[in-house]
Amino acid sequence: MCGIVGYIGDRDACPILIKGLRRLEYRGYDSAGVALVGGDGSLNVYKCKGKIDALEHFLADKDTAGTVGIAHTRWATHGEPNDTNAHPHFSADGRIAMIHNGIIENYRVLKDALTAAGVTFRSETDSEVLVNLIEYVRDTEGCTLEEAVRLALKKVVGAYAIAVVEKGNNDKIIAARQSSPMAIGVGKGEYFISSDASSIVEYTHDIVYVEDGEIAVIERGKPLQLVTLDNEEAEYRVTKLDISISDLEKGGYPTFMLKEINEQPRTIVDCIRGRVNADSGRVILSGIRDNIDRWLAARRVVFVACGTSWHASLIGKQLFENICRIPAEVEYASEFRYRNPVLFPDDIVIAVSQSGETADTLAAISLARKAGAFVYGICNVIGSSIARATDSGTYVHVGPEIGVASTKAFTGQVTVMAMMALAIAERKGTVSKEYYDEVAQGLLSLPEKLKEVLELSGQVADLAKIFTYAHNFIYLGRGYNYPTALEGALKLKEISYIHAEGYPAAEMKHGPIALIDAEMPTVAIVTPDVTYEKTLSNIEEVKARGGKVIAVMAKGDATVPGITDYVIEVPAVIDCLMPIIVSVPLQLLAYYIAVYKGRNVDQPRNLAKSVTVE
Repeated sequence: MCGIVGYIGDRDACPILIKGLRRLEYRGYDSAGVALVGGDGSLNVYKCKGKIDALEHFLADKDTAGTVGIAHTRWATHGEPNDTNAHPHFSADGRIAMIHNGIIENYRVLKDALTAAGVTFRSETDSEVLVNLIEYVRDTEGCTLEEAVRLALKKVVGAYAIAVVEKGNNDKIIAARQSSPMAIGVGKGEYFISSDASSIVEYTHDIVYVEDGEIAVIERGKPLQLVTLDNEEAEYRVTKLDISISDLEKGGYPTFMLKEINEQPRTIVDCIRGRVNADSGRVILSGIRDNIDRWLAARRVVFVACGTSWHASLIGKQLFENICRIPAEVEYASEFRYRNPVLFPDDIVIAVSQSGETADTLAAISLARKAGAFVYGICNVIGSSIARATDSGTYVHVGPEIGVASTKAFTGQVTVMAMMALAIAERKGTVSKEYYDEVAQGLLSLPEKLKEVLELSGQVADLAKIFTYAHNFIYLGRGYNYPTALEGALKLKEISYIHAEGYPAAEMKHGPIALIDAEMPTVAIVTPDVTYEKTLSNIEEVKARGGKVIAVMAKGDATVPGITDYVIEVPAVIDCLMPIIVSVPLQLLAYYIAVYKGRNVDQPRNLAKSVTVE
């Protein structure tokens, strides 16, 4: 969602802030702005609707001097995207400026109280309420800025990551966090603030992650200080961030999404490195090994996730039930958190998130921990909130994913789930050695097989040209590939804005078949497994009603081409790993259709990479 950046040091702040905002563009936004404190204590706020290019143009003739500043990209929640609602926000008297990521849930009550006290508001945002609350507390209590922030936040209900500066003080930034990510980079005589540590990696690799309920007092020339909302000093540690600048660049590709699709042979290598022994085929995951008694005694597994991670979890459910013989359920984190789920101490809740910052998933983790369940995390970002909030976990290790539509994170998540299932099954004795070895060797073969799939890019691009006209798509799959169909449909919706739905192939005749005609393309995943013959019958049903069928099939299949209109042949692997192979041509199909339709594939409208608000 929104991106926040801050700087205090000896350099000009504005160029650093703008570059940081550009690193955060992938999060999705509709306006941008900066607040700068000059050497003379002047406070200048510049903001506008639109992209960062518009902000830079706006800044061209402005006074941007100052070595202290904060900056923001806004994804609208309260109030439409416009110049007034953009961040940073001033307090009513113009002394304090603030940026905010999150939602203040009780802002209406606070706003009514402040209005009654004579405060005038300029915008429609919940964020302006908070900055005025800080000013009001400072005036009525006669306290320091950091004390005013602390006392104001004790009255707030909701999620926030904020950074605050004040007129007349070019030596201090106050920052705070609750249920919204914040990292502080520690340099030599300078500090950097960001909602994503990767955006400041070119300046420092030393990162402090601010925890929920903590306030950071960042002063020029002084050690970083963290305190709690109860004004108790909080301990922190400096973490080394292992990311290179090249990970954050397009590397010669026209878009991040295409780069990340093409990275998958390498990212799967990184995902399984040190975990699947190439000689013995044994799978060793420390998160499983170190907690094996928990896994052996597990009553059931409950996956909590959102979006693409939810689709990966549907595959994980089948892996755990088929291979480990552990009952598994998959919950939308956004629904799980508002139910009263039945959880037992011998349940294991698996939280899945690419960013490790998904607000609903973090809330689900908190609920699960209160119920006494063991919570295991699967995420991609080292040091993220989910990684810190869970009892144990496994990193996906596919590198930064910048494109909003998840690609390599999905294949990495499914790979991790397959490795977890094997590691548990070996100790439980629920699979034969032959099956174990076949899956392990299948994992080791994935990078080369994915290279084969990527050689089909030209063919898929040509196929995409045929279907740019379509207004609707149906994706069909069965077994392990039903979730793959859901994921393929989601990719098309996200970046091309074509309506698409995924269905279990057999469910098509329970309603969706009514939609089939010559204008409704069907993407059918039909690969070797126990549902193969049944899926062929489902394809025949579509063809009998005049539908056009694109089949994703195993290389060498002689039957499918005879009953479909177009085929994409992929190399075969054991059925439980086929979603990893099949998902790549579906990613490419969505990508090229979107490109031909002139869409911004890296920053599709209305979407954000990391959903840090409800």
